[in-house]
Amino acid sequence: MAAKNLVIVESPSKARTIEKFLGSRYRVVATKGHLRDLPKSRLGVDIEDNFTPEYINVRGKGDTIKEIKEAVKESSKVYLATDPDREGEAISWHVCSILGIDPLKADRITFQEITKPAVTEAVKNPRPVDMALVDAQQGRRVIDRVVGYKISPLLWAKVARGLSAGRVQSAALKIICDRESEIEAFVPKEYWSITGLFTSPGLSPAKEKKESFSARLEQYKGRKLTVGSAEENAKVREALDQGSYRVGPIEEKQVAKKPYAPYTTSVLQQDASIRLGFTPKKTMMLAQELYEGVTVKGHGTIGLITYIRTDSVRVSELADRACKDLIKERYGDKYLGNNVYTNRKKGAQDAHEAIRPSYVDLDPDEIKESLSGDQYKLYRLIWSRFVASRMKPALYDAVSADVVNGDYVFKAAGRKLVFDGYLRVYNDEGEKDRMLPELKEGADLKLLELTSEQKFTEPPSRFTEASLIKELEDKGIGRPSTYAPIVTNLLDRRYVYREKKSLAPTELGMRITREIMEVYFREIVDAGFTASMEEKLDKVEEGEESWQNVVSDYYHGYMEGQLNIAEKELDKIELAPQLTGELCPECGKPLAVKHGRFGDFLACTGFPGCRYTRNIVTGTGVKCPKCGREIIERRSRKGKLFYGCSGYPECDQVYWYKPVNKKCPKCGSLLVIRGRNLVCSNSECKYYEKKGSEDK
Repeated sequence: MAAKNLVIVESPSKARTIEKFLGSRYRVVATKGHLRDLPKSRLGVDIEDNFTPEYINVRGKGDTIKEIKEAVKESSKVYLATDPDREGEAISWHVCSILGIDPLKADRITFQEITKPAVTEAVKNPRPVDMALVDAQQGRRVIDRVVGYKISPLLWAKVARGLSAGRVQSAALKIICDRESEIEAFVPKEYWSITGLFTSPGLSPAKEKKESFSARLEQYKGRKLTVGSAEENAKVREALDQGSYRVGPIEEKQVAKKPYAPYTTSVLQQDASIRLGFTPKKTMMLAQELYEGVTVKGHGTIGLITYIRTDSVRVSELADRACKDLIKERYGDKYLGNNVYTNRKKGAQDAHEAIRPSYVDLDPDEIKESLSGDQYKLYRLIWSRFVASRMKPALYDAVSADVVNGDYVFKAAGRKLVFDGYLRVYNDEGEKDRMLPELKEGADLKLLELTSEQKFTEPPSRFTEASLIKELEDKGIGRPSTYAPIVTNLLDRRYVYREKKSLAPTELGMRITREIMEVYFREIVDAGFTASMEEKLDKVEEGEESWQNVVSDYYHGYMEGQLNIAEKELDKIELAPQLTGELCPECGKPLAVKHGRFGDFLACTGFPGCRYTRNIVTGTGVKCPKCGREIIERRSRKGKLFYGCSGYPECDQVYWYKPVNKKCPKCGSLLVIRGRNLVCSNSECKYYEKKGSEDK
């Protein structure tokens, strides 16, 4: 039997998709992420030896490495097909090291979409491992490790164990803290909004209302008017009562609203948050699934979208042509646009296309049955945004008119959609048509109603996950692959908390920022400095800078000295206890929430005199099939989360996966959530079904 060609990728699902494309002459295996990395238990960077990283095999990957080595022995050729970015290039480089392959002679292949043409074309055009990309990844990994592993022990000693700092994470936290300070310092100012409801004189009462329109008072003697008190409001209204109203200048024009560019990573995360209510983490998880491959009825397992980590809006000529053909066929020539998009972000990495459907002819509704509810929602969003970007703008007939009373001018506006254009597939309009009645300049008007409303200026809003990502991108902090983990880390470390959809700093997050990071590590949390560091690391990727020089300048030129100062000067920070309102049943002192290695628990504030503690119970709402009591979250001795009956030890019912209020139609056991499926908890029963969006 002839030896097969071996293709090495990262994920098993991607491996299954690609293997079907390449056929029987190829075998595809997955690394399941990184095979080598810096050790978790220590710094793993030799600062004295030019920041040499100490890579070790990732714990638990021994069997995977053994499997890959055995597969190499049976193969005639090895292709490295990890993701087409810095991280993917580094994984390929590490694979070379493990297998003893010269990276400059390796067969590295990349593709922007997991489709048969893209994969087969990539196999025909292998290249060496791109060491500039590898160095860029090493530079980021080492600098982030040095920041995290040097500052975090300081936080443990001066605040509490389990805390962390990070080059991008700490800068993002400062942005949230600064916004909170703005909100706290905000002093509202009073103002009054004056609105008139007008119509033409001489109309019947029935027609008056139908032909009416509203206009807001905006100018006095040609300047913007601000009414700042009840007294000023009364004075203005008295002046208006003494005058009369007429139609001032009228402007009529046609307004075009252009479609948006296809998605970049950050914009997809923002739009999915606003339109679908998805967290950035959830968006990236679903997008990864769509990219790596989904089994679609009639098509087999295929990748539905292009690579998901990009800050470019560029689209290939082939994809552009296919989309325009679809628009002409489905909607007609009048909808076909000729829009030009440029990367709004300075220094955007243009190696990858925008996020778009791999097969634009696969309409979301036609393949809906093959996708989970959330996969369908995200695919539909990506598909419609891409198709819309190739369509003509929407057109409106817009009219604006002044309503004049002496030196006072009211402003009125109306518009009507006359051609829907890209809105045919991507409707981002929240307003309906609002047209003004037929007006003639100089004509008299009748005032039906004059309304004054007292208002106060609003403080700036807290950041949502979507608006924080936009702020980070605008300031040049982080890169597409880092946006989702930043938010997750801030929440996990309890530096911020969610209030409805907004992010607010905790006392812990605020004090670490104000009393430690801003005092001793100001440049690390400075947005401008962090952005300039990103630019330097990008230059490493472009081959213009050495990663060791960038790290050395950062550490020896700034961070090392600040660490020494902080260790000498910084006093222990005592955080106020988070009281629950309950009293200790043993000594009567207040109970407070404590954060332990395996999650939160309640403890007496009288510690160490009183050592009373109690677990915080998180219920599932699911009744135990044995005794009828509630199944709750529990932790093993090693901290692993599982689900057990609240009646323990009388009842020993347990589940390693979260159960739901639904029984298996085959055997009657409870179903549990495993990935995107609901699976029978009875190991002998193989029943499963797709998890709908209602079972999140």
